[in-house]
Amino acid sequence: MRTPALFLATALAAVACTDPPTASDIMGTWGGDHIALSITADGATLEYDCAHGAISEPLTTRFNRTFEAAGTHVFEHGGPIRQDEEPDIHPARYTGRIDRKTMRLTITLTDRDQTIGTFELHKGEAPRLFKCL
Repeated sequence: MRTPALFLATALAAVACTDPPTASDIMGTWGGDHIALSITADGATLEYDCAHGAISEPLTTRFNRTFEAAGTHVFEHGGPIRQDEEPDIHPARYTGRIDRKTMRLTITLTDRDQTIGTFELHKGEAPRLFKCL
């Protein structure tokens, strides 16, 4: 009976001793299916198949390797953009978790309480985007 409890205590201690990613660990380019992310010291820019976005604050992780940041999300469309066209911009919340060189990122439009999606990205990997035509 003591073996499972000892295993659990050891696993929890190992997780507790794992340091969160540092700024240099997360800064740079991240790519995945339908998404590209570029993180700088001041925030980040995102590009999707038919949209783009920005994180307007430094991306910092908590001790458990999760993060939450405010930004914007802009829907795009195929075809030319009219000269007088207003961008379809929305406030957004970007939340996720980083585990070594893998990130799970969820984008939620805060004015609509609408989740755009959850993406898996890898640091240094080229994105696989299909831009709207």
